[in-house]
Amino acid sequence: MHVPSRVIRPQAVWLASAEIPTKFGTFETHVFRSPGEDGEPKEHVALVHGDIVDAHRVPVRVHSECMTSEVFGSLKCDCKEQLEAAQAEIVRRGSGAILYLRQEGRGIGLPNKIRAYALQADGHDTVDANRLLGLPDDAREYHAAHDMLAHFGVRSIVLLTNNPAKVSALEALGVTIEAREPVHIRPNQHSAGYLEAKRLRMAHELPAWARRAANGGDAE
Repeated sequence: MHVPSRVIRPQAVWLASAEIPTKFGTFETHVFRSPGEDGEPKEHVALVHGDIVDAHRVPVRVHSECMTSEVFGSLKCDCKEQLEAAQAEIVRRGSGAILYLRQEGRGIGLPNKIRAYALQADGHDTVDANRLLGLPDDAREYHAAHDMLAHFGVRSIVLLTNNPAKVSALEALGVTIEAREPVHIRPNQHSAGYLEAKRLRMAHELPAWARRAANGGDAE
């Protein structure tokens, strides 16, 4: 039977691996390549600590690229801090993985992310800024994460995220998630409003001290 090519989803392909030491511990770095939504290939990374092959309840952080925070030190979000907190927690537990996906700005790309920042500077929150640009609130997709987990034969995961929608998206792809655990980072004066918008409009789980910070109160 002929199957139209548009319904065939190419999988992420493993390319290379090597150990890298980090300030949190040593990770085996695996590079994968998958087709992007625009047809251009994208290279993703699995940072693996300990033995996760054929394992159950593997602590996993599915993390999307954030150049502004992770490279340039932007204080507008908590992406770098979440990434580092997940690395530290995985090493503390003895095994786990960071799946680092190349989908900047919740999947809208770097140019549109910067355009959205300009709109946020005019008083729009992160959701409205995307909509004013004619973009979805969240354009991320997680096929590559599914494929990387399948490469290692991971049976089930504990997902380190504040975002319940990420749970639903991964489960829809067939990933077995036994639990979700939040990664809470104390906001600063630049990130508090952004995180509050994600709580109110995107159902992210944030604690009371984060809400107080967004409203000008004491985060402590």
